[in-house]
Amino acid sequence: MPEKTVTVGSAIGLHARPAAIIAEAVTNSGAEVTLSLDGGEPVDAGSALMIMTLGAGNGAQVTVSSEDPAALAAIAELVAKDLDA
Repeated sequence: MPEKTVTVGSAIGLHARPAAIIAEAVTNSGAEVTLSLDGGEPVDAGSALMIMTLGAGNGAQVTVSSEDPAALAAIAELVAKDLDA
């Protein structure tokens, strides 16, 4: 599955607000997207709760995976963006 590793941009990490924004974008894309930390199990990026279980703080390296290139690019961009601003 194609993947891209990005750095978490949100100041507090992937907590409730960024996780909800990312999960909504995944759901709207209609694509299957997963997120994982280095060496960790991938989680469904369409679920805010699953995203929060990663415990990804600011500056963490997160791998975004999807067969859909547009969804992969869009979600990678959201993970790298400061969604708390």
